[in-house]
Order: sequence, then structure tokens, then C-alpha cells
Amino acid sequence: MSRLPLIIDCDPGVDDAVALLLAFASTELELLAITTVAGNVPGHRTQRNARMIRQIAGREDVPVYGGAERPLKRPPAHAGEFHGPEGLGDLQPFEPHGIIGDGPAANAIVDLVMKRPAGSVSVAVMGPMTNLALAMKRERRLAERLGTVVVMGGARSEGGNITPSAEFNIWADPDAAAVVFGSGCAVVCLGLDATHQVRATEARIRALETIRTEPARTAAAMLRFSQAVERTVVGWEAAPLHDPCTVAWLLRPDLFELRPCRIEVETGSELTRGHTAVEFRVDPLTARHRWAVGVDADGVFDLIADALKPSEAAQ
Repeated sequence: MSRLPLIIDCDPGVDDAVALLLAFASTELELLAITTVAGNVPGHRTQRNARMIRQIAGREDVPVYGGAERPLKRPPAHAGEFHGPEGLGDLQPFEPHGIIGDGPAANAIVDLVMKRPAGSVSVAVMGPMTNLALAMKRERRLAERLGTVVVMGGARSEGGNITPSAEFNIWADPDAAAVVFGSGCAVVCLGLDATHQVRATEARIRALETIRTEPARTAAAMLRFSQAVERTVVGWEAAPLHDPCTVAWLLRPDLFELRPCRIEVETGSELTRGHTAVEFRVDPLTARHRWAVGVDADGVFDLIADALKPSEAAQ
């Protein structure tokens, strides 16, 4: 069976960590690289965190490239209150081993996409889109060479989680998001309208805690941390699981309901900075964007649990 060539661009981040663990465990994916960007925590921490999760997953074969330390035009903004000061909740930081990619993330994205057949390499973006926007600026042909770009970001009917209308990943670097959405590449956007439907309930966390593998224990610990933050900071009982939806869509698109659309991002107004204007009145045959409006949450959690179970050889 052919595997899907994939670059993951992320800013770990507790939910990024769960997404990475799912991706590392999925034999259907050919992970070409992990690229990191400043977002949930500063860039030097997101790169280290990605390498920590890579080591826990036993996938030191996958290179990790450090990327942009700040947005294209804005001061850096972080979300440590939701991810812990180091970005991975209660997980104690350590210096991971394994290869570090040579050169900045944007260059790696260009090189990996351009040397493969057109349309063959997909990109999952779980943080601000700065790296991908920089890559598009460095190689003007990149957008037409990309496979599907699946993004965790944006909000429509749910409203925002940073401002009344803006979700964090888009708000953090709206200028980069505008570059990507305006590039002409095919984008699947999993915003808060969908990810707020995927909640880490007590039963779902407990199901992961029963799995006797280090990746499953780590994923469960991330969800426990998110649960505590959600209850104390936000006041909701169960935290939404945002970033793993990108990998879940790549593995099981049947779990999601998408609508063709056109997405534009507000970059001029500070009041509505990062607002995603999602227009469904488009020709579905020519629309380059798709917006998630529904998701099978049980299916997503079952997918994660199945991937993190011990392999048959280890049982």
C-alpha cells in the first residue's frame, strides 16, 4: 500500500503532541519532516518539544526542522497558559537525541515538495502558518506543486478563542494565513466549528490511560493537563482536541463533513484581526477551500486509541 507523503508544521503544544503521536504511529503516512514554528510557546521550545515527542514515539528517523521565531509582520504571541510554560503540560523537559534538520523550516518545505511529483506532498499545519507562507514567498511555484494543505485554524459559527471572531493560530499570524489562503493551493480548514465538537471527555481519557504504551500514556497525560486547564481557566468540563483533527482527516476523511467555500483573513483591523471570512456561496467545482462543519468525535478518539495500542509484535 502506498503511503501519503506528509510534512507536519506545528508548534507543540499539548494537542500538537497528541497529533504527532498519532502521525508517528500511523503506517499510512510517509513522514518527510516535522517543521516547527513559534506559536503556543517560543520557537526554541516548540522545536525541542517536537523532538521530545519524536523520541517518545521512537521515530528518530524523521527529521525536525526549526522554523520562524516570529510572525511575518507582528510581534510574537504565545499561549503558555493553555499549554504550560514549556508547552507540554506537566511533562518534564529533557534534551532529546536524534537528527535535527539542516536549515530553516521554510527551505525544507520547498526542497521536499519541489523534488517530489506535483500534488504528491501534503502539509498539515497545526500552528501559525508562518513557515508555509515564507516557503511560498521563496518559491513562487510551491502552491501549484503542493498536495492538500490541511489546516487547524479559524472560526465561523463558534466564534473565536482569542477575540470574538478570531482563533489563535490565524490571529497569531494573519498575514501568513492570508498568503496561504490566497495562494491557490487546495486547503482543508478544520476550525473551531469542527474541533469544538471533539472533546476529551473523562471516558475518552480513561480509554487512553488503559493502553500500555509510552505514546498512549503521554497522550493521556496531555489530555489530563488540558482537562484541568479547561475546567479552571475556561469553565468547560472537557477540553476540545484541535490539532489531532488534521492528522485524523488525512487518515479518515470520512469522519468529517466538509463544505466547499472561499476563505479570506482580516489583516487590516486590530478589532477583527485574524477573522476568517468563510463564504459558502461558491462554485463547488472550482472552490479551492473546504471548511469542516461536522465531525465524528468518537471516530477520531477511536482512531487515536487504535494507533497508540501496542503493535502485534510487542504483544
